[in-house]
Amino acid sequence: MAPIGSLWGDARQRQTKYILNAAAIAGLEVALQPFEFGVSNKSPEFVKKFPFAKIPTFEGEDGFTLLEGASIARYVASLAPESGLLGNSIKDAALVDQWIHFAEHEINAFTDYIWQLVERFVPEKAYSENIHKTITERQERSLKFLEQSLNLRKFLVTDEITLADIVVAGVIQRAARVTLGAAERALYPNVFEHYERVAGDPRIKDIFGAKDFVEVPVAPKKDE
Repeated sequence: MAPIGSLWGDARQRQTKYILNAAAIAGLEVALQPFEFGVSNKSPEFVKKFPFAKIPTFEGEDGFTLLEGASIARYVASLAPESGLLGNSIKDAALVDQWIHFAEHEINAFTDYIWQLVERFVPEKAYSENIHKTITERQERSLKFLEQSLNLRKFLVTDEITLADIVVAGVIQRAARVTLGAAERALYPNVFEHYERVAGDPRIKDIFGAKDFVEVPVAPKKDE
């Protein structure tokens, strides 16, 4: 099968995994290009094609270009409607989009913010215990909603894996490497059963890779 296009990204990156997972379930091939962050994306050829100079990025065989992992994954999924990745109706597709936006903005955004806060990537390398606590509480609220939503469901939209499940599982994998230690994960059994169900699917298991979950959430060093 000829590739539908070329993908620039890091196979370890959450957003790149969305795309590779979608392609695998859709039965499509994308050509993952060699990439060195800070080098490849600063080359004149790359910047000319993708001025924002970030990954993942995609170029179809017809020259169509896209950036942003979820958008590229959705485009890939749309090329194989029979895969069920976008559900089986317009309403299903809307629900898929709902869960993608929810996962990215109501869970992952807080994971990234906490990691940046703890690792001093914020302005002036400041750390605020109050901000950390507030962001953690906001993520907890989102996780409780997701836990409740999965109470009587194996998957989020239909009876099979959709792009919503792929994105949510990718976001949860990232959170379990940063903000969700063993004690926190125990609070959300439905969420992590869903993760295991999606990430363990034989078609995409190797793409998700090892869990590498933390035992305790990331925290500032005591002497900082």
